[in-house]
Amino acid sequence: MATALRRSREPMALDDPQRTGYGDSTEDEEPQDMDESKGPLEESGCTISEDGEEEEEVDDMVLEDMERFEASFKNITQRYRLINRIGEGTFSTVYKAEDLLYEHYKNDWDIDAMEEEANGKTNGKPKPRYVAIKKIYVTSSPLRILNELDLLHDLRNSPNVCPLITSFRYQDQVIAVLPFFQHKDFRDYYRDMSIPEMRTYFHSLFTALQSVHYAGIIHRDIKPTNFLYSPARQRGVLVDFGLAEREFTDASQCACEFKPAERQKRIDNSVYASTFAAAQANGQQPRPAYPANDQRSSRRANRAGTRGFRAPEVLLKCTRQSCLIDIWSCGVILLTFLSKRFPFFHSADDIDAFIELCTIFGKKRMKETALLHGQVLQTNIPTIGDSGHTWEKVLLWCTGRNKKDGVVLSKEELEAVEFMKCCLELDPAKRITADEALQHPFLAAANGTEYSDGSYE
Repeated sequence: MATALRRSREPMALDDPQRTGYGDSTEDEEPQDMDESKGPLEESGCTISEDGEEEEEVDDMVLEDMERFEASFKNITQRYRLINRIGEGTFSTVYKAEDLLYEHYKNDWDIDAMEEEANGKTNGKPKPRYVAIKKIYVTSSPLRILNELDLLHDLRNSPNVCPLITSFRYQDQVIAVLPFFQHKDFRDYYRDMSIPEMRTYFHSLFTALQSVHYAGIIHRDIKPTNFLYSPARQRGVLVDFGLAEREFTDASQCACEFKPAERQKRIDNSVYASTFAAAQANGQQPRPAYPANDQRSSRRANRAGTRGFRAPEVLLKCTRQSCLIDIWSCGVILLTFLSKRFPFFHSADDIDAFIELCTIFGKKRMKETALLHGQVLQTNIPTIGDSGHTWEKVLLWCTGRNKKDGVVLSKEELEAVEFMKCCLELDPAKRITADEALQHPFLAAANGTEYSDGSYE
């Protein structure tokens, strides 16, 4: 019926005399628009209270859903007892379950159990152990499913990255079994988090990204609901690698790779430049236009991610995207903390998302960013200024403070803003890396002591 790929466990098949009859998948390739992860306000669940182990109340509809799942996936009840549905997204549903065969295996993935043993909290009596079962929808491409499991396998033993315990397949249904991590809903704490707590949060997040990026993997969907954080334990884990990919997969040449002189030469010889020059020669303002018989091939690039967290190069369809798109998403999360607004960006599509960035950064910088990737920005929206706004002004406005009244950001807030600027750098070549972020004074202070020379240890 199903084969199991279990880290630190021997392969095991559930009872099924006909298991050899389910060797091939019959899924169709998923549609192109499936690269859009659910928005931060559309996702359900994904959060567990940090309260005790009391019995959870389960909605009747969730009970019916779990019963259908148990009926469709043969013999799953011999291994796991489903307790609740804790997450539902575009590509999968996640359930909390008790691992009924926990004691039969070596569970070196269970950090909590190892901590309990180290602290002498075990009393010899078996304790219920919980896992998260991710049911991947049958509409997902087999290649996408294999890719996610393969990446999770490569990231085993990575700090602050949720490891893959095992996976099963029954007919066309695939499930991944992951550790269950007790955490708190982002919406319950983001408004109240202090700057020192933000340092700890992002030190944990960038520690995870450091391992992911070192392996040459782009997560592509960094957002609060994919970083399960426990304020009480000051620990978080990065989850959901459903959209992740290896760096430079299907990459092709982009203008952002050229040296400045070469890029400027190409811009000067472009259709855009000739149209602009012709208009100026006639004393006219250049009008938005495109060649009637454009012979250039269409530009295709991976746009996977969540609205509001996509980097500018993703919006501009850069064909040479790197791990640095994850850093931009981290910057947006920090912006959410500092502004106390979630979601901060709330666009309907990529065009709206780009206009939102233009409103903050200004037309001048966004035009330069567009040209960096071989694109042209033309807009007549009167509310978009040339110079944009400073982050200090944006944050004061978001938090109901007025600079005219003599109110300014605190020293700690200014330190956070400086770090955020490094993450929200429009040019990916100038954006901070995960390694550099962990050495930045803002995060170095989370795990070290500050000395008189400004250094940390």
